[in-house]
Amino acid sequence: MNRLLAVIALVCLQACLTPAAQAQAPAVGTFFVGGHYVREGQAMAGQAHILFMRPAKPKHATPLVFIPGAGQTVTNFLSTPDGRPGWASVFADAGWTVYLMDQPGRGASGYEASYGAIKRQTPEFLQKRFTATQNFEPAPGQPQGWPQAKLHTGFPGTGKPGDPIFDQFYASQVESAGGDVSAKLVAEAGAALLDKIGPAIVVTHSQSGAFGWAIGEARPALVKAIVAVEPSGPPFFGAPPPWGDSDPDKLTRPYGLTTTPLAYAPALSSPADLTRVQDAAPEKPDLVRCWLQAEPARKLVNLSKFPVLVLVSEASYHAGYDHCTVRYLRQAGVATDFTRLEDVGLHGGGHMVMIEKHSTEVAKLIQGWLKTKKLD
Repeated sequence: MNRLLAVIALVCLQACLTPAAQAQAPAVGTFFVGGHYVREGQAMAGQAHILFMRPAKPKHATPLVFIPGAGQTVTNFLSTPDGRPGWASVFADAGWTVYLMDQPGRGASGYEASYGAIKRQTPEFLQKRFTATQNFEPAPGQPQGWPQAKLHTGFPGTGKPGDPIFDQFYASQVESAGGDVSAKLVAEAGAALLDKIGPAIVVTHSQSGAFGWAIGEARPALVKAIVAVEPSGPPFFGAPPPWGDSDPDKLTRPYGLTTTPLAYAPALSSPADLTRVQDAAPEKPDLVRCWLQAEPARKLVNLSKFPVLVLVSEASYHAGYDHCTVRYLRQAGVATDFTRLEDVGLHGGGHMVMIEKHSTEVAKLIQGWLKTKKLD
């Protein structure tokens, strides 16, 4: 509902502008990609809703595709819960055409029964992981947060229920399909979108980070770059406590970065061919020990065809392990740049980078990186 109201507001705003102002305003619209009829033609599955903003006078030939993470919709990129412009507006105002995808099974893309059980994040989970990590009080007997959590100052407001900013954020959370189902659906929808619009820069966040690798795998000639904002990781296994809630001994990403197949050279007969080795010790205190390939490492055939930027915030739970994803990419031959936001003066940030206090500064940082790659 929030996303629909935001779209209506954008359209109404355009209609209320003077003719001269309308000529300068970005065009806003929606369409769907993917999808096929199921249940003897009585329903549709696999479709993804796309919202686009196209500047009246684009300054950049290559558009950006934004894909939100778990439980999120394109609302994350339209505005922040405290009312500031979202990344979509920031990039469109800078002359970029932007496309925003609601993952299949989520938001305006709709849910289909064949996707299976739905999941939804609780207010407690959001406080612990996203909004109030610096002072989240766990239940008795539960572990405290990760070491970097105490540095968190980036989320506007208190980050707790009852604060109007948190309440706006929680109102935007939606039900979504499980990760394995979503991995296939988003990869197919992302490929269909690039087939329709042509080459693009793919911007992912959190859960959708793994799906971005799958889109790059499916359409390497159409992905000009991937900007992975705190992408799902680390390689192979879930992050150990306190950074993650997963079983660190469970192989969650058999292809290193994904649950879906990736092409390697030498080729794999099965993902079991990827020989894994773990660092004897972490690179620095408060970081996890990384899992990498045993040398000589196989190379990622398709993901090595375009540049990658990985961004991580100072206080996020990703701060302890996103460097492992970067090392894995580089080991596999992918040209990967890595920025810890505190190293460029943006301190205290958490996981929800695009809606926190430094959101506009991070958007400008991304644009600067794109310029260095001659994608501006």
